[in-house]
Amino acid sequence: MGSSPIVSSGGGGVGWWRWFGHSSNGGGKSSNITSKNGSHTNEGCVLSSAFAYFLFSFVVLGSIGNLYAKFMLTPNVRTGITALGCQEDNEGSWAVGVFYGDSPFSLKPIEAMNVWKEKSAAWPVANPVITCASVSDAGFPSNFVADPFLYLQGEILYLFYETKNSITMQGDIGVARSIDKGATWQPLGIALDEDWHLSYPYVFEYNGNIYMMPEGSAKGDLRLYRATDFPLKWTLHKVIMKKPLVDSFMIPYEGKFWLFGSDHTGIGTKKNGQLEIWHSSSPLGPWKPHKKNPIYNTDKSMGARNGGRPFVYNGNLYRIGQDCGQTYGHRIHVFKVEVLTTEEFKEVEVPFLAEESIKGRNAWNGARNHHLDVQQLSSGEWIAVLDGDRVPSGDAVHRFILGSASVFAVAGLVVLVGLLLGAVKCLVPLSWCPQSMEKRSDTSLAWERPNLLSSKFRLFCSRLNRASSILRARIRPNTRTGTFVLLVIIVVAVTLMCTGVKYIYGGSGAEEPYLLDGHYSQFTLLTMTYDARLWNLKMYIKHYSRCSSVHEIVVVWNKGIPPQPGDFDSAVPVRIRVEKNNSLNNRFRIDPLIKTRAVLELDDDIMMTCDDIERGFKVWREHPDRIVGFYPRFVNGSPLKYRGEKHARKHNGYNMILTGAAFLDARVAFERYWSPEAEAGRALVDSYFNCEDVLMNYLYANASSSSVVEYVKPAWAVDTSKFSGVAISRNTQAHYGVRSNCLKKFAGMYGSLTHRKAEFSRRKDGWDV
Repeated sequence: MGSSPIVSSGGGGVGWWRWFGHSSNGGGKSSNITSKNGSHTNEGCVLSSAFAYFLFSFVVLGSIGNLYAKFMLTPNVRTGITALGCQEDNEGSWAVGVFYGDSPFSLKPIEAMNVWKEKSAAWPVANPVITCASVSDAGFPSNFVADPFLYLQGEILYLFYETKNSITMQGDIGVARSIDKGATWQPLGIALDEDWHLSYPYVFEYNGNIYMMPEGSAKGDLRLYRATDFPLKWTLHKVIMKKPLVDSFMIPYEGKFWLFGSDHTGIGTKKNGQLEIWHSSSPLGPWKPHKKNPIYNTDKSMGARNGGRPFVYNGNLYRIGQDCGQTYGHRIHVFKVEVLTTEEFKEVEVPFLAEESIKGRNAWNGARNHHLDVQQLSSGEWIAVLDGDRVPSGDAVHRFILGSASVFAVAGLVVLVGLLLGAVKCLVPLSWCPQSMEKRSDTSLAWERPNLLSSKFRLFCSRLNRASSILRARIRPNTRTGTFVLLVIIVVAVTLMCTGVKYIYGGSGAEEPYLLDGHYSQFTLLTMTYDARLWNLKMYIKHYSRCSSVHEIVVVWNKGIPPQPGDFDSAVPVRIRVEKNNSLNNRFRIDPLIKTRAVLELDDDIMMTCDDIERGFKVWREHPDRIVGFYPRFVNGSPLKYRGEKHARKHNGYNMILTGAAFLDARVAFERYWSPEAEAGRALVDSYFNCEDVLMNYLYANASSSSVVEYVKPAWAVDTSKFSGVAISRNTQAHYGVRSNCLKKFAGMYGSLTHRKAEFSRRKDGWDV
């Protein structure tokens, strides 16, 4: 066959990405493209215009994705830990919390018990008490901790748990110790490390020895270890069963020892829905199977798989099971064992009301909890350890798939826009299509003729290109309809780009609290408002109640008919404190019902991210004697004049933090504000109906010779009053004038602030830039 010119399949021209070199006849002549009307198209221009279009699209969409990541995505909270610890793990981000109660059925989290620790500025201590961060900080890199088991030695508590090693990616058994009834835990190290995965470290005492029976199903058997130097040194005592049981425990009951576990290797076994029972006269065996084995082989949501240590309460035996229905380890069920003999077994589920958070991913156990160990202390009080996770199983892979799909969809939309604009001439290279055949050798043609699949694929490519030409002919960008379609496609592409960035680079999406000296803590959120701003308040409470460290929201109601706490969509308790008089001084009224030491005074028209709030709280815990907030001001000049943040930036410093968005020590700040020395200042606040935040800054400065303010820069903040039309200070110039008068009077009463300048960018973490 002879050579022939390349003819396009339609008026659309040529494939933009085809790289044109020498003709296939080896003559070295450059190839030209001839359209139907006989004109020649410069392939270099086609290629360069398409390349420029795709480069432009990449830069624009990449910039949008980068801006979205910078301002909208919160960082993964991994401060203060080794680089190896707390890596994102598809199994989750499990942590361990402590609970107390008068019975196993009245457990409350440690933050509800109001346990304070001065050393770590935890007022109160809050769950979780053991995390990958605390374990990694102690020198044992961990991605998560789970499956907690308690062992009590007098007043000393030991906690054994699975820790997933961040280097080997294998489960080991870690141990921690507490000498203050579970409020503070010291990670001691790795108690057991084998060549295979270990978890579920069931620890018990028998005949003066301490034994551990961890899950090691990857080895294919069930092993019993004995402590040689408790709690860190253990030796293999016996392989008690050649069966890969998972999540097993053994207990003495009515003269026998009973072993409960699940074997998921059998044919027809339903994973996480199977349970077997074995019995023996000794924990060392030999073990005999229960007559009704398998006890369960049912749906994985029914709680067949064990979920912790069984317990005895009021003479009754209770078993804990896992509900793995929605996701692995979704929640726990508690069953009362009514019959347990070698031939019969019967249990019934009973209500278990452990307090569950509704803060979603911002809560350490917002997605699931699957393991409980509850024991009675010598005082008669019950203590429990419960693990929890903020994300479901497989979340990391799920997010990556969604993010990748979004990015591929964006690429498709970019090609589509290119087709409509004419920058992309066809969807597939024309060399794939039968209409665009260059001269080929007889050998190539002989191979192609019998190859039906190749022919069909080339025909499909040809039809696809023809469809793109038809689409371009019907939707013309220079028409109103075409412009609308283009805008819709671009908006969808931008949305998908942000979605892809969020799923791939945004981590779990949780706005986590920040660990300080091994502890988390909580604060009270306080805002002051009145009836005309109820719309603001509802949105405010719904948003901030989901922040991880918020303990309670107190609404100071200054005017009008107050709402009921049930009127709000809140994840924490809401208390409405109705005031007799409409005074700005009410913001700082002494309130004995506030249980936390930290109070965040936050105006009801300010919206910012929970991560900004958590960062501010961490900084306040580092400096609890200061006003830590998000709006800096610099007071100077003669006479004194109140100015905005730009003035502070111009002078690279600040000496005042507005308490409309600031953390305070509730006891210290409120007592200062209502002291006899502040009476004249409070009267001035009432007369101006302004300046209560300015007065608080002067009172703090008057009580200390060191720095009393600390700034934290928020990622963004929105004033919602501008949308509702109920802003208190609408005339900025008049508002600033009143505050300038306040500055002059307060300076005469309490001294000057001008010499107390704190510079920006002092912090190593960069939070005050």
